[in-house]
Parts: sequence; structure tokens; C-alpha cells
Amino acid sequence: MAGIKASELRDLEIEELVQKAREARNEFFNAKVKHATGQLEDTARLKGLRRDVARVESVLTEKREAVK
Repeated sequence: MAGIKASELRDLEIEELVQKAREARNEFFNAKVKHATGQLEDTARLKGLRRDVARVESVLTEKREAVK
């Protein structure tokens, strides 16, 4: 999921964004566990995954606010 653009996310429906957010959080969690156990080779990936989670959550919030 690394590197997904906000413009691509804005084209998705709320349900799809919720699923993407769940996937991004799971991927970030798994990378954190690997980092803690010394199995993660690309530590810069943590930063990218954290930003992906934030990007998805931001677009999801925008969509939810627009519906109100």
C-alpha cells in the first residue's frame, strides 16, 4: 500500500476507505513488530506506512465531513 496518492483515495467510497485504513493500520502494525524484533530491513518503510495511514484517515475524515 506504500505510496498511495490522496487523489486516488478521494475517488473511493467511504466503505472502501474504511477498508484501506484498516489494511494500512495492519500493515503499519506488522512493520512495527518486525522492527521491534529486528526483522525489518527497510526502516524507512515505517515512515512511509505511518504517512499512508494518516493520508487515508485524512481523506476519510474529509469524506465524512462532506456527507454531513
